[in-house]
Amino acid sequence: MKIATKLLRWYRRLGRDLPWRNTRNPYHILVSEVMLQQTQVDRVKLFYNRWLKQFPNWKRLAQASNKEIIHAWAGLGYNRRVLALRHIAQKISEHGVPKTYEEWLILKGIGPYTASAISAFAQKKRILPIDTNIRRVLGRILLGKPFSDPADDKKIQKYTNTFLPLRGAYYDVPQALFDLASITCTKTPNCGQCPLRQNCKSSKLFLSGTVHIPKRTIVASKEHKHRNKSYPDRIYRGRILKVVREKSEVSIQKIGYAIDKTFDPKLDQSWVQSMIQRLSKEGFTKQKKGKISL
Repeated sequence: MKIATKLLRWYRRLGRDLPWRNTRNPYHILVSEVMLQQTQVDRVKLFYNRWLKQFPNWKRLAQASNKEIIHAWAGLGYNRRVLALRHIAQKISEHGVPKTYEEWLILKGIGPYTASAISAFAQKKRILPIDTNIRRVLGRILLGKPFSDPADDKKIQKYTNTFLPLRGAYYDVPQALFDLASITCTKTPNCGQCPLRQNCKSSKLFLSGTVHIPKRTIVASKEHKHRNKSYPDRIYRGRILKVVREKSEVSIQKIGYAIDKTFDPKLDQSWVQSMIQRLSKEGFTKQKKGKISL
């Protein structure tokens, strides 16, 4: 029995029931994919249906104001994603829905993974999207590498034609791989319960107990931190947006105290103002008479 066939049988029995798996609507799929970037599945489940009720299609999102989408996105973090999503909706409302991987990839804000995911899940294309989870699983199964890195993606892609079934639900194979990565083939895998342990080139290594499990398998991104602050600027930018959402309009001179308990006006005011300037430049906020608002 082929590996993908075993995997799909397991998926039919134990796969997760997620709302975006019950649709082939490209807009719905894109919304889920953008939300799932750097956000846990359980959190996305709380926002997904709510978002689609407020912005049910490309046209409605394309016409939405910054204020609307920033309020609706509140709690998901990485706020640049929502501006990118609205930009994509504007382009699609104007030019139509892409029909190929290459056409999706042309849109600003859509990279190789997202273009592949929409092509597979919305348009049933025989294509293999590779993210961190799929890379981990297939790196172990196909390459015999307990921990793969992005440099291995080309090697994994070479297996696409032999790994994905020629017929049937080949478009569900990536979803099955996501679930295997989440349930069984985790950072420290439970190989004894894996349906593919007989086919996996790494399972014997893990079962022997000889594999060193690193503390981190993904290189930490280098984010800017101001002075002695506990968090990178990204966190404080998010706090600024939160304050502005809740209070409508806030004094630029006072907002530092609201986002940072250790705020020192002499040492930190220029830092806060630079973050506000960036938020305004990116379209999140505006400034008028010493005050900031959405």
